[in-house]
Amino acid sequence: MDYTIRCDTHTHTLFSRHAYSTIEENVRAAKAQGLELLASTDHYSSMLYHDFSDSRNYQYLSTAHEWPREWMGVTLLNGCEADIVDLEGHLFGWDIEVSKTITGDDFKYGPETLLHHVTKKMDYVIASVHGKRFADGADRVQCTKAYLGALDHRKVFILGHIGRSGLDVDVDEILLKAKSMHKLIEINEHTMDTDEEAIRRCRAIAIRCAELDVPISVATDAHISCKIGKFTRLPAFLSEIHFPEELIMSRDKAHFLTALKQSGITDLTDLI
Repeated sequence: MDYTIRCDTHTHTLFSRHAYSTIEENVRAAKAQGLELLASTDHYSSMLYHDFSDSRNYQYLSTAHEWPREWMGVTLLNGCEADIVDLEGHLFGWDIEVSKTITGDDFKYGPETLLHHVTKKMDYVIASVHGKRFADGADRVQCTKAYLGALDHRKVFILGHIGRSGLDVDVDEILLKAKSMHKLIEINEHTMDTDEEAIRRCRAIAIRCAELDVPISVATDAHISCKIGKFTRLPAFLSEIHFPEELIMSRDKAHFLTALKQSGITDLTDLI
């Protein structure tokens, strides 16, 4: 089967600190690849700064809603990839209080969590596991609960690279909850460049998505502009398991924005 993917729904800019391109360079690359939609989803986690309580460190993310919606013929969405930080499924910053604006003034309506401050105006959030110390000694039920809890966050639309995390989880339980909430499971190109065990886990997840009719998002997880929209291994990977094209919500802008609306997170269907 020939898969054409016209959206890249998980990408990074220089703000992620181990990525190497500006947002403009990424948009230009998206245009060159013929993409209809690009979502910039930089890391939002303890990877970035030691001082978590200073909102100024996260102003790049909290003000990204000011980007143009259409840039060089590409629809541009703003979001982040937030780390799942505990077995309850909380996201980074859920327990960190901030009270000052980037200019040092008090917030007009009082203190708020860093998580709310950073994500409240975003189009959506990807919830992923990177650091896994919180799951040391945890069993399958506990690890599964972490992903289930993340799905409950009001801004989470996509669970990022579950297979790459390596946590022992009940895949079906996670997939079925995501489906019931009209949220997506991610299969990304970057995982294809990792170890064979991660690829095996991703294949098993993709097969169960197909069998359970669970929609997915296909993305690059690009950390440099030359990889934006470059799906070099995923089409063959999906073709090998005969993955239904109709379950790939990122195959074009219309299907992705419709899925985002159905999740109840953000309605951007006027951009279709």
